[in-house]
Amino acid sequence: MINVKSVCLGELGNNCYLLTDVQSGKAALVDCTDVSEKMLSFVENADLEYILLTHGHYDHIGGVKEMKERFHAKAVISAADAPMLSSSKLSLAAFCGGVHNDTNADILVKEGDVIQLGETEIKVMETPGHTKGGVCYIADNAVFTGDTLFFCSCGRTDFPGGSFEEIKNSLHRLAALDKNYKIYPGHEAFSTLDFEKQNNPYMR
Repeated sequence: MINVKSVCLGELGNNCYLLTDVQSGKAALVDCTDVSEKMLSFVENADLEYILLTHGHYDHIGGVKEMKERFHAKAVISAADAPMLSSSKLSLAAFCGGVHNDTNADILVKEGDVIQLGETEIKVMETPGHTKGGVCYIADNAVFTGDTLFFCSCGRTDFPGGSFEEIKNSLHRLAALDKNYKIYPGHEAFSTLDFEKQNNPYMR
């Protein structure tokens, strides 16, 4: 069982999440926009084991390097998006005026992998479309969808590596999940899977 806390950070209104396994106290951060005072206050003294990255755009990875160093946490990302961690061009920071601090992945994940956080299993689901290597993380009754699925919308596909056909396929796979998960996206409001299946035009 996990507890989930959220914080909204940065100019683009990024949602970052702190997952804590209730039994062990082990924690994971989903996406890491920056290392602002707000972020550090949010994480506080968590026993941070992982930084789980949904994809490699600069607004989701800006604080990874320093947070890894501060907390000795492992950065987790797909192999396809891992090069974005060390390239301001691939992360789009060079084109958008964003912060980019070169770093590297510690763990590369793919479809079906499981990250063990204390007693909690966090499953990896590949959801390309916004980027080639976008993933969602599924834990308990929650899905952390990054920039794949938003409230009644979905992520942009006009950036390098984006594909509308791929994101549609990813959304259809999410729609096929077998229970009414809570949806925690990379931006904007939280939702539920049943609500999105009924109201999100991109999931039909």
